[in-house]
Amino acid sequence: MTSLRPSDLARGHGLSAQAVRNYERDGFLPPAERTDSGYRLYTEVHAAALRAFLALVPAYGHAAAGRIMRALHGGALDDALTLIDRGHSGLLRDRETLAAVRDALDRLTAERAGPTEATEATRPRPGPTETTEATRPGATGATVPGARRAWTVGELARHLDVTPATLRKWEEAGVLAPARDPATGYRHFRADDVRDAELAHLLRRGGHPLDRIATVVRRIRTAGGADALAASLGDWQRKLTARGVAMLHAATHVSHYLTLLDLPAPPSTTSPTSPAGPQHA
Repeated sequence: MTSLRPSDLARGHGLSAQAVRNYERDGFLPPAERTDSGYRLYTEVHAAALRAFLALVPAYGHAAAGRIMRALHGGALDDALTLIDRGHSGLLRDRETLAAVRDALDRLTAERAGPTEATEATRPRPGPTETTEATRPGATGATVPGARRAWTVGELARHLDVTPATLRKWEEAGVLAPARDPATGYRHFRADDVRDAELAHLLRRGGHPLDRIATVVRRIRTAGGADALAASLGDWQRKLTARGVAMLHAATHVSHYLTLLDLPAPPSTTSPTSPAGPQHA
């Protein structure tokens, strides 16, 4: 088998020879043989391992790719496959979250455009406005239009036609994060909190679970609002597509690498009988 130096493996991957040695040290490559003078001797098996690891990184991330390779080199094929399965499961959850975000934004857009007969019955009720001195009983002077103020849990519950217990459950799930009055400990829901609650209400009506709704709401908070998130959906979709393609690419390299390792062969899918069926004497 042809012997390769670290620089031979590094060439073509944009790596340094030291990076290759570090990958071996970290278990991403199998241990290399050494010459009498201590120089490493790599083989085509190491080259295949390097290609597999570098293909796994964009698909599963650097840390997971390293764990997968270490599991393979430890003979723990099932552990490696479990890590790969978790990556696919995570990508599926991300796709479902993206679909939930699109569903929620479509619903928000429809409600902003005006209620239909189907949505009028479930449209949230108008929220509270700030009560000023000019509008309190007995006050004199013109009425000053009120500005939105912080809502109590009861006011927000009535706004959405849900119970306060439901809002507290959403808070426990990470969907809502209201501020607390330092003196009383009461929840105060600001404009962003109301937006998150309205979005959660829409998604719950659409049958989405709370953990997915919490992910969607966090996305909107990070993006800076629903409009900003809507503008980023295309980029989000492209990233998920790239991850999916990277997983397919990684699978071909890992599959090839498995043929070079001394691991148990997968069970044969070939039928013990001929295509014509069992022969009878």
